[in-house]
Amino acid sequence: MTSPEILRYTAFSLDPHGGNPAGVVPDASGLAADAMQRIAADIGYSETAFLIPVDAQTFDVRYFSPQAEVPFCGHATIASAVALAERDGAGALRLRTAAGEVAVDTERTADGLRATLTSVVPQVHPAPSELVDAALHALRWDRSDLDAGLLPRVGYAGARHLILVVATRERLSRLDYDFDALRELMLHHELTTVALAWRETETRYHVRNPFPVGGVVEDPATGAAAAAFGAYLRELGHIKPPATVMLLQGEDMGRPSELTVSIPAAGGISVSGYAVAVAPANPAAGLPSPRATSAIAQS
Repeated sequence: MTSPEILRYTAFSLDPHGGNPAGVVPDASGLAADAMQRIAADIGYSETAFLIPVDAQTFDVRYFSPQAEVPFCGHATIASAVALAERDGAGALRLRTAAGEVAVDTERTADGLRATLTSVVPQVHPAPSELVDAALHALRWDRSDLDAGLLPRVGYAGARHLILVVATRERLSRLDYDFDALRELMLHHELTTVALAWRETETRYHVRNPFPVGGVVEDPATGAAAAAFGAYLRELGHIKPPATVMLLQGEDMGRPSELTVSIPAAGGISVSGYAVAVAPANPAAGLPSPRATSAIAQS
């Protein structure tokens, strides 16, 4: 079988050295799941999207981290949409994912190609006390670190995320967690990431997303978690829809990202961002290795 075309884009940034890199296989027709997993592991980014064309605007999509398949990935969706728009022109797409159908629109602006995904209908649930306590223990935090006005929840907008909002920016900046303990806890509770946030203003948050279940210490931009976070703000009444919220991510990793979250009164949450192509990572190109782009030191 001919090797598939593999593209590399960084999402939620116009700077190749910012955002979150994702692999994109624009035509994965005929690839078995084990082959997709091997390709994703070889690329090493936190996710690679494998697209199977159905028609000109419709694709079946599967997402793989270096270690496992995930039901939905926002940054790889944005990267894929921009890659397709560069090839075919901007417009509307229908992506059929394991989490459900996701509508994506692309547009060319003065700055570049921008994509907007609209999530499946989100859900927000109370976070059990034992889950919160165990997560805080693995993060080496305690309940006094949390913002008392923004309660822990489990949010879903295609994937499940434990949402924890801290009281200070300084607490968010110091992330040094027990990788194995958090990974086991997340596997037990079927969580994709832990969404950590600090509220700068009502419409501006700084966020971080540990992703040990994917073999990655931290993502510098997480579109699926951004959609879940938008649903969280709506469900708990911390925003009056329709509203737009800016999430700033990746700053503490040296890969700044901007995610624009549009929150309607009901239904799916929209997440927007730019994406640009990047060369395969190598020291000569000035990019860190693929795994390093999505990881912080565990020490």
